[in-house]
Amino acid sequence: MNFRNYNQRQTALFQHSFDDLIPISHPVRVVDQVVEQLNPQGLIKTYKKEGNPSYHPKMLLTVILYSYMINTYSSRKIEQALRENINFMWLSLMTIVDHNTVNRFRSNKLQKSFKEIFKQVFLMLADQGLITLKQIYTDSNKIEAQAGKYTFV
Repeated sequence: MNFRNYNQRQTALFQHSFDDLIPISHPVRVVDQVVEQLNPQGLIKTYKKEGNPSYHPKMLLTVILYSYMINTYSSRKIEQALRENINFMWLSLMTIVDHNTVNRFRSNKLQKSFKEIFKQVFLMLADQGLITLKQIYTDSNKIEAQAGKYTFV
């Protein structure tokens, strides 16, 4: 038989790079590029200078944005993705963040500076011509509520 070499117990001489495994046009790279262009000073100001070193807010922000982009909102699923999903491993540089840390970042740190970050992303997209500031869209869906047959929210 002629098989390619497969030895699960053998360690590699050179460490593999996740960068080689993710295509250039993959959305995870777009999220990374967008966050790299942001000014995170408002987010950084929410951290204290004393105590143990914190995870970098840019890393946590890219992980949160990418997870929301692929419809993953649960902090436990985000933690699992950081352990198992190659895209999350690439974003976090193999840093595994606990689900409690993800929740604390979302509720304590990101909540205070979310409007500023959203504004920066919005203006960046407008500068690149991907969106215009002239059009406004509203959602006018009516959904029947549980309170009564003719009650709409």
